[in-house]
Amino acid sequence: MSSDNIKTMSTVGHYENFPVASVLCPPHLRAPITAIYQFARTADDLADEGNEPADVRLSQLSKFKSDFMHFVNDKGNEDSPWSTVFKDLHPQIQRFHLPIKLLLDLLSAFEQDVVYTRDQRRYANREELLDYCSRSANPVGRLLMHLYKIDSEKALVQSDAICSALQLINFWQDLSTDIPRGRFYLPLNAELKQEVAFARQLMMQGAALVHQVPGRAGWELRLVVQGGLRVLDKIERTDTRLRRPRLHVIDICGMLWGSLWMRAGY
Repeated sequence: MSSDNIKTMSTVGHYENFPVASVLCPPHLRAPITAIYQFARTADDLADEGNEPADVRLSQLSKFKSDFMHFVNDKGNEDSPWSTVFKDLHPQIQRFHLPIKLLLDLLSAFEQDVVYTRDQRRYANREELLDYCSRSANPVGRLLMHLYKIDSEKALVQSDAICSALQLINFWQDLSTDIPRGRFYLPLNAELKQEVAFARQLMMQGAALVHQVPGRAGWELRLVVQGGLRVLDKIERTDTRLRRPRLHVIDICGMLWGSLWMRAGY
């Protein structure tokens, strides 16, 4: 996804559940959501893009975090290479009282990606992978819930379930590209079929959240949930170790139809 556009629902990726530049995004929330997205996308690119060695990536992420905290504490350095990102985010943090910890959790996950890839480390079990998801994906949902002023424990748990499911779906659809790059998200001794079923279970556990998110944002979330479920259908019929599944026009139509019929107990 580019900095000013959300990708189409043909893929599910790290931040494709950000409703950036969508007509369904509440207009008054476009600025904070875009600023959060820019922050996350920039840091993720430091961890993932280009050919820099791991020690350089970790050093850049450390400086990114340090420069960010200086801006948070009103001591921002205009010479920071990411000053534009921080200057856009800082007023949104102040205006909406965004939880800093959630943003720092994202940086922690990006650092973990670099370390695990450097060490060719495998996730020992599902619990270890879900701990990663709790920092790489769940903060996104919680930040959005904060902006939507939804703070019940039930809603936050549902948000976590959807975001973790989206992260897992991203992993299981991208095995053909992740494994050659030395990224191993499938836990040791795990079977892909079971992990796909677990991701579907998580998505269904969180799906009722769509009825608590108000207005157009609720419809945005319906499409996110339906898109994730549709990609899972594709993964079940595709050897994702060989190729990445794709959604087509008929799938988009199915997502729209499914969104209309999501029941309160869904």
